Order: sequence, then C-alpha cells, then structure tokens
Amino acid sequence: MRRMEQTRSAALPFMKMHGLGNDFVVIDARGRSVEITPALAIAVADRHRGVGFDQLTVITEAEGADAHLTFYNADGSTAGACGNATRCIARHLLDQTGKDALTLTTERGTLLARDAGGGLTSVNMGHPQLDWQDVPLAEAMDTLELPIEGGPTATGMGNPHCTFFVADAEAIPLEQFGPRYEHHPLYPERTNVQVASLKGPDHLRMRVWERGVGLTLASGSSSCATAVAAARRGLTGRKVQIDLDGGTLWIDWAEDGVWMTGATAHVFDGLLTADWLASI
Repeated sequence: MRRMEQTRSAALPFMKMHGLGNDFVVIDARGRSVEITPALAIAVADRHRGVGFDQLTVITEAEGADAHLTFYNADGSTAGACGNATRCIARHLLDQTGKDALTLTTERGTLLARDAGGGLTSVNMGHPQLDWQDVPLAEAMDTLELPIEGGPTATGMGNPHCTFFVADAEAIPLEQFGPRYEHHPLYPERTNVQVASLKGPDHLRMRVWERGVGLTLASGSSSCATAVAAARRGLTGRKVQIDLDGGTLWIDWAEDGVWMTGATAHVFDGLLTADWLASI
C-alpha cells in the first residue's frame, strides 16, 4: 500500500483538452515543481506510447494575472503563442473561479479572456506583428506579399505565419505543401503555413500546417493571422468566420487586438505514472 501511495504521489496529473480537434495536454503546475524537457514533451506527444497532442501547455502562477501559460510543440520545441490552448485553459479557469473574465500571461504578452456565452470562449490574442523583423523574416521586405511563389502574406501573432490565398483550400496537398514552406529560408524560426479560400463575404475556409506539429485540425493563432492577412489584402472586413477542418472560429480584428471566439472541450483527466516518467 505504501509503495502504491508513493508511486501515485510521484505521478504527474494532466488534463486532455481540445479546441475544434486541435488537441492539448495541459499540466497545472501551480503549487508544484514540474520540469518539462524536450524529451518529456516528445514522449507525451507520442500518440502510441504516450498521450498525444498538438501542443503541451503548462499552467503556472503569474504576478498580477490569473495564470501564466507556457507552450510546447509535439517536436519538443517551444511556441510563443497557442490560441486554441489559451481558449481551452481560459474556459477551465473561468469555470474553476466563477469569473466572467480573466488575464493570462504568455511569451506573447498579457492576454484577456472572457466568457462569450453559449458555451463559447473569447481570447484577445493581441495586436498582429506586421513588420518584417517582428514576424520575424530573414530580411527587410513588405509582409503583405512575399517574394515566394503564390505571393503569401506574413504575419506575427507571437509566432510566425505564412498565409496563401488559393482558389480551393481543400485541393491543396498540405502534407507536401506545408513542410516546404515551414522551413523556407525567409523564416529563420520556421513558420506555420495556412491555405485559405474565400467562401463568401467575410467567410473563409482555411487549412493549417503547424510548425513543429504538422497537419492539424485547427489553429487559433493561424486563424487570427489569416483573418488579419485577408483584411489587409482587401478580401474581407475585419470580422470573419473561418471554417477549419475541425470546426469554426470567429475572428474580430478590433482596435484593442485580435479577438478569437469558439468552442472548447475538456475531454478527460489522467496521470502520467512514475514508472513511465522514469523511463524517459
């Protein structure tokens, strides 16, 4: 019995969440010491031998805010922003605290989240980064139309984005197309790649290849970047509906930043066992 209790106390609790199929393992490290190494992130991301995720997110305390969020990709690298994970955790904390709104700090900065009603959650992802050095790109250029075949738009949302506007987003073989541009030399930190097509007034269809992850059903920061790029190019207004493989997000590029609204799900809670953690 004592061995069982010791083993359980050394286990690491986690939550599994998703936003439109963009899935996350979330570790609440408030009040405990948790070290996340690239090896641990990669092991947890393994969908056969671990849990599986698009991003791993760690919640810690934050001075002057409700919590701090740190994001890891499935390849063990870190990400400065993850919109859907932020929304998922915001929903969890709103329910946990009974608040209508809260603030979260990230590498991207301080983000405001609020209950949007009807089970939806909104997060302000901050102002887009439109200058080449802020995206960042490798050299000075106009970010509206890059000197790349297809003339994509570059946008920073705390992580870099490359958005292609095409006739039919579903016709693009993203498994081959995405990696080609994720590692393009114009993007020294690699990039998320989106293909988007116009479905109607202020209505886009978008698919995503995510840096450090691969093909994903949805991406919040990619949706924000695509909405900003579409507005800059005159394809849409500043409030748009974006249909992704996993569902729909509503983006509003407002005066105080880019607001993203959509559904979230807390799927289950689990434990990473002490024996499994010791094997990494």
